[in-house]
Amino acid sequence: MPTLIEIKARCEDPTEIRQILEENNAELKGIDHQIDTYFKTDHGRLKLREGNIENHLIHYFRGNQAGPKKSEVLLYKSTPDSSLKSILETSIGVLTVVDKKREIRFIDNVKFHIDVVEGLGNFIEIEAIDMDGSIPEAKLLEQCQFYIKLFGVKEEDLLENSYSDMLLA
Repeated sequence: MPTLIEIKARCEDPTEIRQILEENNAELKGIDHQIDTYFKTDHGRLKLREGNIENHLIHYFRGNQAGPKKSEVLLYKSTPDSSLKSILETSIGVLTVVDKKREIRFIDNVKFHIDVVEGLGNFIEIEAIDMDGSIPEAKLLEQCQFYIKLFGVKEEDLLENSYSDMLLA
């Protein structure tokens, strides 16, 4: 099960973040239009991500707190236009839907998202990812904090909740 330390923050100037990433040779994976359908569940969060680049059923546990937080994630690679969404909608029901344009970049094991979320605005996400248990949690936290500082993310811009929580509020 992949482990990651992540932050989500409001982003006043996506162009500045993009420039910093380019100056640090971040690899651009592309720009993805993603529809995340969140389903009702009693444990953790369950969403189906449908995009041009990323398509997964994602189950994860993450606490709500501002600043870096640990997530434990299970991924199932899905295929566009499968019956998976209909099965989940029918069996457990939809909680909410998040529609976003996401720019995806990487520096080593750290993934960056510059997001424009319909109805919410502009955001930056930083995810320091350990796929196989080889990176200590302290190192992931250190990486996340390094990029928070590099981007000049203000404490008041750090978010506790997911986009789904924000839309439901």
